[in-house]
Amino acid sequence: MSDQEDSRRSDHDSPWKMALEAYFQEFLGLLFPTIHQQVDWSKGYSFLDKELQQITVDAESGRRYADKLIKVAALDGIETWVLIHVEVQGEPEDSFAERMFTYQYRLRDRYNIDVVSLAVLADTRESFRPTTFHYQRWGCALTFTFPTAKLIDWEAHWAELEASDNVFALVVMAQIQAKRVKENASRKDTKVALIRLLYERGYSRDQVLRLFNIIDWMIQLPRSLDPEFAQAVYAIQEEKHMPYVNTIERLGIEKGRQEGRQEERQEAEQRALDSKRDTARHLLKFGVLTDEQIAEATGLSVDDIAKLRLEDKH
Repeated sequence: MSDQEDSRRSDHDSPWKMALEAYFQEFLGLLFPTIHQQVDWSKGYSFLDKELQQITVDAESGRRYADKLIKVAALDGIETWVLIHVEVQGEPEDSFAERMFTYQYRLRDRYNIDVVSLAVLADTRESFRPTTFHYQRWGCALTFTFPTAKLIDWEAHWAELEASDNVFALVVMAQIQAKRVKENASRKDTKVALIRLLYERGYSRDQVLRLFNIIDWMIQLPRSLDPEFAQAVYAIQEEKHMPYVNTIERLGIEKGRQEGRQEERQEAEQRALDSKRDTARHLLKFGVLTDEQIAEATGLSVDDIAKLRLEDKH
C-alpha cells in the first residue's frame, strides 16, 4: 500500500468533523435523543473551535480523536456547551475516561460554564465502554460520569438505520462498515450499497455530495478499485437520473481533503506556539528567570522572549 493510501486510511477524524459540523442536530437526535429534546434549537448553535483549542493544545495524542465543542441554548434558558469526543482509533485507550474528565474540568475552570461531555465510541471492542472517571485517596473522592454512544450497538438495529429519515444514520452505517469490513472487494460492495441508499432518499444535490464525501472518506478503497467503484456510482446515477458526482468532482473532493489536512497541521502548529507563548508570559511575570532561561524552558528564541516582554510592558 502506498504512503498516500496509508494517509487516507488513517485520516478518520476529518470525516467525523465534517459530519458533526454539517449535521450536529441530527447527530444528537440519533445518538443522544434525550439530550436533543432538551436543546432549544430555535436559538441555533455555534462551534467553539478556538475555545476548545485553548484547553486541548497539550493533551492531543495524534490523529485519533475528533473533538468538537458546541454552544447551545437549553429549553430551561441556560446556555450550555456540549463537548463531543469521537473515539475512532482501532484499539481503545485506558486513559479515555480521564481525558474526558480533563477536558471537562479545564473548560469549566477556564470559562465557568456548564459543559456536557459526550463520547462516541466507533471501535469494535465490545468490552470497551467507558462511562466514568473515578479516583479517591484518604477520604477525598471524585466521580465523573458522561453519556456514551457505542456505534456497534446499532448493528442489532440495522434495519432501523436503513429506514431512518435521519441523515446521520448513513454516517453511523458507514463508520460501522468501515470498521467491520476488511476485505477490499467486500468494502467496495458495501460502499456501493450505502451510496445507492443515499441516492434513494431523495436528498438535494448538495446533500448528496456532502454525504457522498463523508462515506467516500470513511470507507477507503485501494486505488486499484476506484474505477470499479466509480463505474458502479455512475450506474446508480444513470438509473436514478441524478448525475451528481463525476470524476472531476471526486478529484476536487480529494484535493479539498488534502488542503484540510494541511490546514489542520497549521492549526496544530499555531496552538503549540500559542501554548509556548502563554508559558513564557507566565514565567516572565515572576521576574526571576532571564530571557535565555525562559527561552530554553519553552523552546522559543531569545528574540521571541524579548518581544513578549516588550508586549507585556505595553
